[in-house]
Amino acid sequence: MLLSYPNKEYENLHYTSFYDSLLGRILLAADDKGLTGLWFEGEKYYCDNLDENHIEKETPIIEETKRWLDIYFSGKEPNFMPPLNPIGSEFRQEVWEILKKIPYGKTVTYNDIAKQIAKYRGLDRMSAQAVGGAVGHNEISIIIPCHRVVGTNGSLTGFAGGIDKKFKLLELEGCNMNEFTM
Repeated sequence: MLLSYPNKEYENLHYTSFYDSLLGRILLAADDKGLTGLWFEGEKYYCDNLDENHIEKETPIIEETKRWLDIYFSGKEPNFMPPLNPIGSEFRQEVWEILKKIPYGKTVTYNDIAKQIAKYRGLDRMSAQAVGGAVGHNEISIIIPCHRVVGTNGSLTGFAGGIDKKFKLLELEGCNMNEFTM
């Protein structure tokens, strides 16, 4: 259903659409700048930053995201990135920028990211738990690959979509799953 909002209050509307993946239904959300959300139905922080005044509509950003997901779920690494517009604090944005640099099929630990943030900020150290909170609140999962972050001991932990989905995403990317514990 297409809604019309004549007020300026709704100038930056959010648009939504569903995508049926190998791992379940995904809700996509975007504004005019980029993708703002990608959530598996029922995940921990489902729709946390989705404006309640959104319209279900295919937009060029959502269509490009679905094309990216089609390639990804076919077991290949997409060679492009849809426009992204994640919503979060400066700290979360810093963590998410690091997540975007984790290569396809590779993993890093929360501690690795904490060390990078500490170095970037000129600090002696940074809490891996604080990093874990930022990783866990990533609302554009898969594309901002929070599933590629694991515990120091190789444990698969901290994926809002569920550990079973994290396992399958890493497996899809060709990771050696014998290296991880659940």
